Amino acid sequence: MRIVLLIAFIIMSFSPLRGYASPAPETVSVGVYIADIQEIDLKSHSYRLDLYLWFRWQDPALDPSQSAEFINLFDPDDHVRTPLFDKPQKMPDGSSYMIIRDQGKFSSKFSLKSYPFDRQHLNIILEDNVHESESLVYVPDTSTRSPITLNPHINVPGFDIGSAVLTVDDFAYPTNFGDLRTTSAPHYSRAVFSIPVERPWLATGIKIFLPVILIIICTALIFQIHPAYIEGRLGVAITALLTLVALQLTSASGLPEVDYMLMTDKIYLISYLFIIATLMQVVRHSARVHNKLHEDVIRADIWARNILCLLMVIGLAAIILTTI
Repeated sequence: MRIVLLIAFIIMSFSPLRGYASPAPETVSVGVYIADIQEIDLKSHSYRLDLYLWFRWQDPALDPSQSAEFINLFDPDDHVRTPLFDKPQKMPDGSSYMIIRDQGKFSSKFSLKSYPFDRQHLNIILEDNVHESESLVYVPDTSTRSPITLNPHINVPGFDIGSAVLTVDDFAYPTNFGDLRTTSAPHYSRAVFSIPVERPWLATGIKIFLPVILIIICTALIFQIHPAYIEGRLGVAITALLTLVALQLTSASGLPEVDYMLMTDKIYLISYLFIIATLMQVVRHSARVHNKLHEDVIRADIWARNILCLLMVIGLAAIILTTI
């Protein structure tokens, strides 16, 4: 029995089928240096970058810098792609090395539900447009301190820049693109360089919400005006309402059209409700004012002011806590 097993093992060891094992995919080390973030345009969901992208690999028959493709280009014709060498350079360890510079706009659908306290990610999505993941995979370049480095002198007005990260994943397309030679969905190695940006909380909050707060305070001061001056009270409330409408239209002019409410929209909405409720309170007591029942109106105004202010504070807290 042992002799039979030994013979079978020897036959399997020299079997021609062993030569058909799938070769390991070529490993391509990638890294990027972000020289500048020149523009962030929320309205068009785009951002302009100036970057250097490098590749390092072993197989001399390949040149992944030629077949690499940015998936999320905003305007391909606007991009300027410049190889820094005429051909791949040989490294001391025998690997090949190539670096390219790319300047142009990239695109990413920004989520603005938490605007202006939203956190956005400027992504650079890289794929090889020729080789599937069975023959080529990206890996972060470990020869440097970080595979994604930002110019320390980058300054993006209105935004703070966080720590950039690189993630590599296997991406499967849900179609064979009409290729009759295959029935399976193609898989490609995908590298995503992500740069988080967000607005300074204090400065942004003061610039955007301070005018709204001042309008609400002015509206609440209506209750300090004697009920006999009903025209003045109505004038202040209507002016506050119109000012708030104009302020909202101005603040939304630089934002894209979205099918959901932003945090600012919710705050404007609750501010509208506060002003409308104040107007209703003034109008509701106009008959008592004409009947000289000023003391009754003053007591009702105090209750209305306290309740409306309390509801306003609770509403603002709920919006902030549920959105951020």
